[in-house]
Amino acid sequence: MEYASFIAGERWTDHPGCTHPLLAGVARDVNDHMSDAGRFRLVPLIPSVVGLNGDDPRVDVGIAIRAATVALPVAAEPQQRALAAGLLAARQVFTDLDDSSSSKLDTTSLFEDSDHALICAPHAAGWAEKYVTGEPIVPKTFVRRSAPHIVRVAVSGIAEACIPDPDARLFDLLESAILDCSLWLGASPQSQPGWEVGSIPNLEADVAIT
Repeated sequence: MEYASFIAGERWTDHPGCTHPLLAGVARDVNDHMSDAGRFRLVPLIPSVVGLNGDDPRVDVGIAIRAATVALPVAAEPQQRALAAGLLAARQVFTDLDDSSSSKLDTTSLFEDSDHALICAPHAAGWAEKYVTGEPIVPKTFVRRSAPHIVRVAVSGIAEACIPDPDARLFDLLESAILDCSLWLGASPQSQPGWEVGSIPNLEADVAIT
């Protein structure tokens, strides 16, 4: 995210104004949990987060749904329960927000993917349904507190999962979240003509040793 701020012409920060705050949170968490070799794969994604921002609360909820969806099938059981509960709550909040909005967001693929994730973790899904379904949820509270927490649990759940290549799934999470935001925010990620690793001083070295 610091390099994204550089590309956007902002001050050097890992919380740049050019990127949606929760999407930036996904990027930071993924970066922090990846191996050195896997982290370098993130470099081509840097320009794609520039210009993706907005204040629609459905975006925050959608990012949480995507994070839980990617992590749920592979996370350990305690994390699966938290993710399943978060996913069901997020879907409920998103539906309520979308029904009250004048414009609908296309979440067909996301909800289908989340259905599949819940099927892959039936015990966690069954446990979560007992505690979430029908319970009132305050959207503002969910966006401010629950959505970032779901992202953190999802990323750590993937990183700690007993799977052959957690880096690949972490990359898929970030890439999918970027694509989702591109769709929901109604704007394509900004392209940077001529941008490459060497155009930012010491980027290649930083990525290799961070």
